[in-house]
Amino acid sequence: MNLDQFTYELPEELIAQTAVTPRSYSKLLVVKGASLEHRRFYHIVDYFNKDDVLVLNRTRVLKNKLTGNKVTGAKAEMIIMRPVDEYTVKARIQCSKVRIGNEFVFQDIHAKVTDQHKDIFYVKLDRPVESIIDHNLYPNPPYIKRIVGEEYQTVYASESGSLAAPTSGLHFTPRLMEKLKDKGVRFAWVTLHVGFGTFLPVRDQNIVNHKMEPEYYEIDSENAKLVNNAKRLFVVGTTALKALESAATEDGRVEAKKEFSELFIYPGYSFRLPVKGLVTNFHLPRSTLILLVSAFYGWDRIRNAYEEAVKRKYRFFSLGDATFLIK
Repeated sequence: MNLDQFTYELPEELIAQTAVTPRSYSKLLVVKGASLEHRRFYHIVDYFNKDDVLVLNRTRVLKNKLTGNKVTGAKAEMIIMRPVDEYTVKARIQCSKVRIGNEFVFQDIHAKVTDQHKDIFYVKLDRPVESIIDHNLYPNPPYIKRIVGEEYQTVYASESGSLAAPTSGLHFTPRLMEKLKDKGVRFAWVTLHVGFGTFLPVRDQNIVNHKMEPEYYEIDSENAKLVNNAKRLFVVGTTALKALESAATEDGRVEAKKEFSELFIYPGYSFRLPVKGLVTNFHLPRSTLILLVSAFYGWDRIRNAYEEAVKRKYRFFSLGDATFLIK
């Protein structure tokens, strides 16, 4: 399966740099087979029935981006992935020609690269990691050319640990959540801390050769039961869907779990759960996420929907508009 087929033309001006206010006023492209409906996100209430179960990822984005310089003067950014020990972290560093032994100053923190595994660096800090974690900037995606703030956090975020927002959840407001509750929709909660595994590029043209970095997820017994007993099951976001499928048994039931997932979902994957619909943003060409939604809904349908969205000037990627893929 060739990676190059999962691409599309996108004018740069359609890459969203800011979020819509209020959040729920973003556009919503509802895809039902071959039919397309153009709505606002708050219209999503119209598509649910009483006792439908809607699964959301309650992960909270950590403020783990630090800015500074290589000691030689070059500008640099570091995003901390997770601690290795009291003074060492796994991280991504954006700077030209990063090598083992390079030293950096981020704000007033001295850092030295001690090891490297592909795009991931092991970095020794001059102060305890716990004094730095979640005290810096949100790690906004590279295609957003500004510093993001609270608009990059879902209104229901509660479990700290993510390196990126589950962006389809950014469209929800407290008022919209109440409207869904009033209609009788039941919320099920999972946690998947988004890591670089979701965003690292697929480098091999043969998709099946790509390996995902592990991402931590958990589902408790109460929420697993709610999912398993759902008459109609809907999911908000690729991360929530990945968590569910990671915890699913062969007979299509979700088990309570706390572990790391290396699940890579691409076209040809056989889904175990009867998910009726997926709420998700527009994804980058050739990315693991566009492969996942293509596995869920079919690349031809996804491509047709994206081409229509471009014509209608929808806003793409993390702070952009949303799709609702209904089976």
